Amino acid sequence: MAQVQLNNPHRGNRLLAALDDEDFAFLEPHLTTVDFQRGAVVYEAGETLEYTYFPHSAVISLVTVMLDGKSAEMATFGCESLVGFVSAFVSRNSFGRYIVQIAGTASRVDLDRMHDAFRTRPKIQQLILRFTEALLAQTLQSVACNATHSVEARCCRWILNTRDRWASDELPLTHEFLAEMLGVQRSTVSAVTRALHEGGLINRSRGLITIADRSGLEAAACECYETIRRKFSELLPPSIS
Repeated sequence: MAQVQLNNPHRGNRLLAALDDEDFAFLEPHLTTVDFQRGAVVYEAGETLEYTYFPHSAVISLVTVMLDGKSAEMATFGCESLVGFVSAFVSRNSFGRYIVQIAGTASRVDLDRMHDAFRTRPKIQQLILRFTEALLAQTLQSVACNATHSVEARCCRWILNTRDRWASDELPLTHEFLAEMLGVQRSTVSAVTRALHEGGLINRSRGLITIADRSGLEAAACECYETIRRKFSELLPPSIS
């Protein structure tokens, strides 16, 4: 039975992988696998939420978009996350834009079924509440980070955060997208990544950033990377390899 579960594609998400057989069986008949392309908008701000997504290999960002068109990332979701449920306890309107930063797959379930699971399955409820606390910690730490730390330190944190959700040191990221997530000009990102490249921390090419020196990148990142990483590690179950 354990081997069957490990091979189940839905178990590519850490939250689904952490469920026992009974709780997983409650959701499994209602789960479907979806493919996301980079740049796809999962939900637009104000749009009605219909599904909850459990990313496997896809990495999704929640960004806020200002009236002048400028945007900045509020949270990142990967294989340790679920998307489109925490913000739908009362209202079903998305409070930001969910956009795919790295293409990949996810499991999808109807939002009503997730509400049923939350109400009737205590272990699922507890797991979601633990994730919600970790997500809140990430969001609040990011607010402080954006207000107090340099663009270079934030860029290093963001690259590391994305790497932790993507099983490769080669990250398919453009300068335009990275600038949008950090809320800065593209020219600023170009200058920062050039400095990181010259310092031997990353290699960069068109549409690709490769981590060359992870320990050096961690040293250059702000304290927020380790703070957020530690909080998720404390609250969420380890991945199943």
